[in-house]
Amino acid sequence: PKTNQKITETEIKAWAGGPSTPLLDTVAYPVHMKNFTPRQLEQLAKEVRSETVSSVSKTGGHLGSSLGVVELTVALHHVFNTPEDKILFDVGHQAYPHKILTGRRSRMGTIRQQDGLSGFTNRAESEYDPFGAGHSSTSISAGLGMAVGRDLKGKGNHVVAVIGDGAMTGGMAYEAMNNAGYMDTNMIVVLNDNKQVSLPTQYNDGGQDPVGALSGTLSRIQSNKQLRELREVAKGISKQLPGPLPEVTAKLDEYARGMISGTGSTLFEELGMYYVGPVDGHNLEDLVDILNEIKNTDSLGPVLLHVITEKGKGYLPAEEASDKMHGVVTYDPASGKQNKKPAAAQSYTNFFADGLVAEAQQDARVVGVHAAMGGGTGMNRFEKHFPDRTFDVGIAEQHAVTFAAGLACEGLIPVCAIYSTFLQRAYDQIIHDVALQKLPVRFALDRAGLVGADGATHCGAFDLAYLSCVPNMVVMAPSNEAELLHMVATSIAIDDGPSAVRFPRGNGLGVDLAEAGIGANLKGTPLEVGKGVVRRSGSDVALVAIGQAVNSAMAAAQLLADQGVQATVVDARFCKPLDTQLLTQVAQEHPAVITVEEGSVGGFGSHVLQHLALSGLLDGQVKVRPMTLPDYFIEHGTPAQQIEEAGLTAAHIASTALNTLSMGGRDSLEMLSSGWTTPKAR
Repeated sequence: PKTNQKITETEIKAWAGGPSTPLLDTVAYPVHMKNFTPRQLEQLAKEVRSETVSSVSKTGGHLGSSLGVVELTVALHHVFNTPEDKILFDVGHQAYPHKILTGRRSRMGTIRQQDGLSGFTNRAESEYDPFGAGHSSTSISAGLGMAVGRDLKGKGNHVVAVIGDGAMTGGMAYEAMNNAGYMDTNMIVVLNDNKQVSLPTQYNDGGQDPVGALSGTLSRIQSNKQLRELREVAKGISKQLPGPLPEVTAKLDEYARGMISGTGSTLFEELGMYYVGPVDGHNLEDLVDILNEIKNTDSLGPVLLHVITEKGKGYLPAEEASDKMHGVVTYDPASGKQNKKPAAAQSYTNFFADGLVAEAQQDARVVGVHAAMGGGTGMNRFEKHFPDRTFDVGIAEQHAVTFAAGLACEGLIPVCAIYSTFLQRAYDQIIHDVALQKLPVRFALDRAGLVGADGATHCGAFDLAYLSCVPNMVVMAPSNEAELLHMVATSIAIDDGPSAVRFPRGNGLGVDLAEAGIGANLKGTPLEVGKGVVRRSGSDVALVAIGQAVNSAMAAAQLLADQGVQATVVDARFCKPLDTQLLTQVAQEHPAVITVEEGSVGGFGSHVLQHLALSGLLDGQVKVRPMTLPDYFIEHGTPAQQIEEAGLTAAHIASTALNTLSMGGRDSLEMLSSGWTTPKAR
């Protein structure tokens, strides 16, 4: 009998320090499972699933997607000879079982923590991770490059790209398949189809169909009557043939594209892929047989194996959750209840969404666009109020931007909500399709700045630089949730060109919204474009900051005040256009100016320096020091750890000010932390 893959609550409650995993305990690397019987492989899958549930319950992370590919991961590592054979996981958030089986089980307790394992695949972490990931739809392109490189070097290893149906909605995947079909290069693409297309699409409990025509194509493939009948014929034929080999061969044939021709041919065949499927992604025996057959067949060209899986498979709380427990904090493994801490204020994401709802209630032209991230961007909150004015275009940022440009051409007010890191993928569209034509597309960039546990792949470090250099663009960054609501209103009011609001991950500060002139409906008031505001006045040094760095600057000003140094704090609000009048005044009235931003070199500080230089203000006595993120990628950790590593804490800012004023010496940061006072304070 087959092993029951479901983990029951009774089993979980019996875990002491963790689940019993006698078979997994013998597997340090994939080579140790090569001789496992089908029964042992099923038991191994059950233990890997239990280990994943137990491990993630202690650390948080991506759970549902990993549970959905347990059998597939076990089958792949049993059949293929990694790391010589290359297995690429698209996005990489489903790779927890892969990490457990490839020498990293003992470090799973460090995942997404400082100096710990990455939450995605990472070349620097393991030779079993041939390609780093985090963004979607890259695996086929990278795999094809590896396969062509293999052929040029005369090697014979296999290359397997595992890609979800969500990532398949990204245009890059189609470009890669088209190229692979044309080149007829041997590689294997495993389409992991869990019928969700993009996970966050399902966050709103609406039960709506997955986004895009691809989902319809996959459904038709799965339900095709002719294909089902031919499978039965194939099964009958295979039983009449002698020996085990014809049976295995027939198992491949019953799934192969040759079963249907003409109108039954699939999109993948038209792109030149040899289509096999659909196959039950939780039937280990079938997966192993079919993967072995594909592996041992010479010169097939690119093969696409279509497997059907269930996100959260085998763990009831995940199976029943609307989001399949995709991304979780720590939780009780028996109940699945997550340990979410109450916050003083809701998230910036929700403030943005609620502010946009307030704008849309007053203007029927306001529409929302997102790229398969309804949950992450808050657009599902908007969709609950305006389902007909919300457009989920799939994982297709380039299309999202130009689609929004088309909406703007028709006189609508499109708000394109895309993470800062993902908007990088649509840079040409921002310039050519939006800014060049002065189309009033509004960009809402969530996750701007450092993002904590998601690390370097999702860090929004570059938007101030890559947007502020584009002509016709207005770029804003709020220092708190009230400012965000006002900036949402500002972007809606800007109708003569594009604008962008960048805001951080995490919760608001809990500021008094009524004091900021915001009512119960969270409707903001448009700000004067290009005007900053002085948050604190002093005479010794000016701290000119933008976005959430303003709050660190305010804390730094207090540290300086404790040392007898009086700092002015400017909340610039706008990176473009700059408040040049205020900046000129600040530079003329202070001996030192420190700019602070949670962004890369080339952003806010660079624009300030450009203005000061062209105005001749750097020709005199004023000293200017820009503080930015360092010129390297900051890996995963807590937000506090990342800010410390970046050198952008309040103490770092105060120390920079003292050093610039020649009042601190080399150890001013250490002395600030230990309660040292400047001679002026004494």
